[in-house]
Amino acid sequence: MLTLAADIEVLARFGRALADPIRCRILLTLREAPAHPADLADALEISRTRLSNHLACLRDCGLVVAVPVGRRTRYELADERLGHALDDLRTAVVAVEADKTCVDADEKDCC
Repeated sequence: MLTLAADIEVLARFGRALADPIRCRILLTLREAPAHPADLADALEISRTRLSNHLACLRDCGLVVAVPVGRRTRYELADERLGHALDDLRTAVVAVEADKTCVDADEKDCC
């Protein structure tokens, strides 16, 4: 049974999903249009097994849904507003100064 998550949980799930570059690429690709796993794997140039693991994470976070289409499964964003949120986040990131990073970015593997 689906339940509505609290605001903080929603943001934490979204952050967890965006913490991985491959999951970001998947979300940005699905922002353009729904896709089948084989097509996503080819477009992102990753193995189907690796893609499957990332799609499972995105499903568990509630950001994508699997839609049966005949004998195949198509993936799409769980809510069209997620596409707008991704656009807003991309715009905000672009506004960050390119030469500003964490002092210990290399040690923390961030930024």
